[in-house]
Amino acid sequence: MLFEKLALYMQYPFVRYALIVGVLIALCSSLLGVTLVLKRFSFIGDGLSHVAFGAMAVATVAGLSNDMLIIMPITVLSAILLLKNGQNARIKGDAAIAMISVGALAFGYLLMNLFSTSSNVSGDVCSTLFGSTSILTLTKEEVALCIILSIVVLLIFILFYNKIFAVTFDENFAKATGVKADGYNLLIAVTIAVIIVLAMNLVGSLLISALIIFPSLSAMRIFKSFKSVTVCSALLSVFCAFFGIIISIVAGTPVGSTIVAMDAAVFAVCYIIGIIKY
Repeated sequence: MLFEKLALYMQYPFVRYALIVGVLIALCSSLLGVTLVLKRFSFIGDGLSHVAFGAMAVATVAGLSNDMLIIMPITVLSAILLLKNGQNARIKGDAAIAMISVGALAFGYLLMNLFSTSSNVSGDVCSTLFGSTSILTLTKEEVALCIILSIVVLLIFILFYNKIFAVTFDENFAKATGVKADGYNLLIAVTIAVIIVLAMNLVGSLLISALIIFPSLSAMRIFKSFKSVTVCSALLSVFCAFFGIIISIVAGTPVGSTIVAMDAAVFAVCYIIGIIKY
């Protein structure tokens, strides 16, 4: 009965689009999530997601048909500033993330209330923060854009894998060996910002950091090498996104929350495996 129901749902294009986009975003998030966790910048995803929410509010108030024109540049700029500042002093970096995160969230919510373009402001804000059915209403153009950007992110990670590895573990040593660490940190920052903007439709602003952090932490419970952790993180993230979306569609639960709940459950299993293994 369940398989027949799934087969029926898979006949609809919007379900296939949601699965494609969900899997691609989860894959990209998990790859750079390992780097963020190891560089102790796990909360940058949370901070940038709030910046993206504030930028989206500005775009909504301005009445732009394509809100990416504002959201993407502002999020990318914020990512660059946060990572650059955080390299000089970790405490300042953490403080900057907290300040920008809370400030952008409050500013966005204030704008949406003052210049409301909808009769249900609370519902719109809640959908944006926690994810909504927008992942199930994707157009062919949005899916194509996601595929292109995801391919770019994957190519960047594969082509610069060794440099990202070096910058992640020992930035000073990497600089001493001639690696342009600042340039690669900039590349990481821009890539993370792109992923976060893409992930807003999938899990919402408040849950994006979970999509980035959970798979990486789960993989670290089982494996110790950077390559093994990265591969395992990618597999776990894709697994959780795929089945999270399926469960959400069948059970009628919120997409973002369901995916994060799957990630949390997988982390619990990996944590137990880690205890037994080590």
